[in-house]
Amino acid sequence: MATFLYKLGRLAFRRRHFVALIWVALLTLAGVGAASAPAAGNSSFSIPGTEAQKAFDLLEQRFPGMSADGATARVVFQAPDGQKITDAGNKATVEKTVKELSDGSEVASVADPFTGKAVSKDGTIAYASVKYEVSGMELQDATKDALKDSAQHARDAGLTVEIGGDALSAVPETGATEVIGIAIAAVVLVITFGSLLAAGLPLLTALIGVGIGVSTITALASTLDLGSTTSTLATMIGLAVGIDYALFIVSRYRAELAEGREREEAAGRAVGTAGSAVVFAGLTVVIALVGLSVVNIPMLTKMGVAAAGTVAVAVLIALTMIPALLGYAGRKVKPAGQKSKLLGGARAERKTASGKPNMGTRWASFVVRRPVAVLLLGVVGLGAAAVPAASLELGLPDDGSQPVSTTQRRAYDLLSEGFGPGFNGPLMVVVDAKGAADPKAAVASVGDEIKGMKDVVTVTPAAFNKDGDTATITVIPGSKPSSTTTEDLVHGIRDAGAGIKAKTDAELLVTGTTAMNIDVSQKLNDALIPYLVLVVGLAFLLLIVVFRSILVPLKAALGFLLSVMAALGAVVAVFQWGWLSGLLGVEETGPVMSMMPIFMVGVVFGLAMDYEVFLVTRMREAHVHGEKPSQAVVTGFRHGARVVTAAAVIMMAVFAGFIGSSESMIKMIGFGLAIAVFFDAFIVRMAIVPAVLALLGKRAWWLPKWLDRALPNVDVEGEGLRTHPTGDENRELVRA
Repeated sequence: MATFLYKLGRLAFRRRHFVALIWVALLTLAGVGAASAPAAGNSSFSIPGTEAQKAFDLLEQRFPGMSADGATARVVFQAPDGQKITDAGNKATVEKTVKELSDGSEVASVADPFTGKAVSKDGTIAYASVKYEVSGMELQDATKDALKDSAQHARDAGLTVEIGGDALSAVPETGATEVIGIAIAAVVLVITFGSLLAAGLPLLTALIGVGIGVSTITALASTLDLGSTTSTLATMIGLAVGIDYALFIVSRYRAELAEGREREEAAGRAVGTAGSAVVFAGLTVVIALVGLSVVNIPMLTKMGVAAAGTVAVAVLIALTMIPALLGYAGRKVKPAGQKSKLLGGARAERKTASGKPNMGTRWASFVVRRPVAVLLLGVVGLGAAAVPAASLELGLPDDGSQPVSTTQRRAYDLLSEGFGPGFNGPLMVVVDAKGAADPKAAVASVGDEIKGMKDVVTVTPAAFNKDGDTATITVIPGSKPSSTTTEDLVHGIRDAGAGIKAKTDAELLVTGTTAMNIDVSQKLNDALIPYLVLVVGLAFLLLIVVFRSILVPLKAALGFLLSVMAALGAVVAVFQWGWLSGLLGVEETGPVMSMMPIFMVGVVFGLAMDYEVFLVTRMREAHVHGEKPSQAVVTGFRHGARVVTAAAVIMMAVFAGFIGSSESMIKMIGFGLAIAVFFDAFIVRMAIVPAVLALLGKRAWWLPKWLDRALPNVDVEGEGLRTHPTGDENRELVRA
C-alpha cells in the first residue's frame, strides 16, 4: 500500500498539469450536469415493510387519483374576539377564501368547513382542508403563492388565518454560520501551517471535492429521487473530511521536507505514509455511511450512499491533487518548523532550534506517567455527559416542533385550541374488506370497535371506494401526536385488527403521518443493534489489518461507544431538556429525532476512526521502527497531536456551522456531530487512548502468529519505503 501510494504521489507531483486538468474537468462536468438537471424535489418518503406504508400502497391501488402522498394544507380561520366564525360576514369571508383555494391546476380538492363540519364547538375556529396532487416540495411557487395570497385576503377582512400542513415545505437554509465555520477552519489552518498558501491547499481541495460531490448529487437528484437534505449531509461530511485528509498529507509533506528530502520525494513519502492512513480512515467512514442501508429506509440509504461518494472523492483528491498542488507551490510551502515572515517566522525558527518539547510531547509524557488518573477522569467525565441519554425520547418532528414564529406552528396551536390536541395527528384506518362476505357490515364493526377504545375522541363515518370493497375511517385521538398515549392507541387499533379479521375476513391497517412516524421510530430502533454489529464489526476487522493488533481496535471501538453516548446525552440536554437552547437558537424543545441515534452511530464511528488511524499509525510507525511502547506513544503525539487537534477543531467548526440551519433535523445533526467530535478527539483519542496504550505496553500490539500470517501486509506505517530507492537513488541506478 505505502509503496503504491508513494509512486502515485510522485507521479501526481510530476504530472501536476495533467492531474489538475482532470479534476477541473470533473468539476466542470459535474457543474454543467447540475445546472442542466431538473430542480431537486422532496424525496418520496417510503418505509418498506411497515403497516403504514402497506396502507398507503393499498390506497394508491384501491383509490386511484386520491394522491395519498400529495401535499396537504389546513387553512385555519379564527374569528375576532367576541365574534363567531359562523357570523354572516365572517362566514362569507371563509367561503370566498375556500373558492379562491379551489383554483389552481395542482389542487385536488378543498373541503368547505361549514359543509364538512370543521367548525369548533364554540364557533370561533374553523379550517379548510386543501389536498394537492403532488408533494409539498414539488408544488410550484405559483401554487404556494396562491395559497398565501388567499390567506392574506382573509386576514385583510379581519380574520386570523394560519396555514398548517406540508404544502409550504421549503428547502432548509443553513444560514451564515456555515460560512463562519469555513472561516474558522481557514484560521486554524493558517495557525497550523504558518503560511497562507499551505493553509489554502486543504480548503481549495475540500471545496473542489464537495463541489464535485454535491453537483453530481444535484445532477442525479431527479433521476434517483434524492431529497434536498441529501446534498446538505454530503456537504457537511465532505467539507469536514476533505479538509482533514488534505491537512494530514500537507503536514506530513512539511515534516518530510524538514528531514532534508527533495520536494518530489517528500510528496511521494507523504502520500505513501499519511496517504495510507487517509485511505483506511476514508474506508471506515464509507463503511459507516453505506451501512445505513441495512435500516431499509430508502431516504436514509440515499443520504448515506451520496455522502459516502463525496468522502471517496475527498480521499482521491487528497491522494492526487494535493501532491499536484504542492508541485505548483514549490518553495512557498515551508518545511515543518519554518513559518512565513507574515506570521513571525524568525521567532518560530528560534523556538524550534531551542529543542523545547512541543505541547503534544509534554501532554503525552504526562499521560504516560499518570495513565490511571487520566483514564479514570476521562471515563467518568464522558459517563457524566452521557447521563441525560437515559431520558432519551424519540420522535419525528411535526408542526408542533416548529418555532412559534411560523404560520405552521400557529395553525397547529389554533387547531389544538379549537378541536383538541389530538386533532393535529389524525389516524387513518384503512379497511380492506375485499374478502369479507358483507363489506359494509365489516367496516361498521371496525368503527364500533374503535369508538369504544380509550383516548378516542372522534371516529368519522367510513368513506368507501367505487368498488365498495375498501374504506377509510379517520380517528381523532385525545392526545397530541407525539405522546405515548397516541402511540398506545395506534398499537391498540392494530391489535384489534386480528380479532376483526378472524370474525369478518376484513383486514385493518392504520396509517397517516402519526402512524408513519411511530413505524419509522420502531424500525430505526429495531435496526440499531444489527447496524452497530455490522459497521463496528467490519471496521474492527479493517483496523486489525491496519494496526496488526487485537487490543488496539477493541479499544478504539469501546472509546467510540463512550463518545457517542456522551454526544447523545448532550443532544438530549439541549434539544429535549432545553439547556443552552437560547444560545444555540433552539426555539422549541421536544423529542429527539428518531434517526439521530443510528445516524450518529454511523457517522461518528467513521469520523472517530479517522483520528484513531491518524494518531495511532504514527505510534505504530515509531514502535515498528524500534521504539519502546511508552516512547512510541510520546513520539506519535509529538508528530501527530498538533495536526489531530487542528483537524478536530476544523471538523467541529464545519459541523457547528450547520447549527444555524432553519431545519431542526439539520440543526440537531450539526450540533450532535460537532460535540461528538469534541468528545472523541479531545477526551477519547487525546487522553483515554494514550492512557490505555501506556497501561497495555507491548501487549497493545499483540497479534496471534496464525492471524499475523493470514492478514495481508498493507504497510500503513511506510516500513517498505525505508528500503525503497529514493528519487536520487533511482536516478543513480538509471545512470549506472
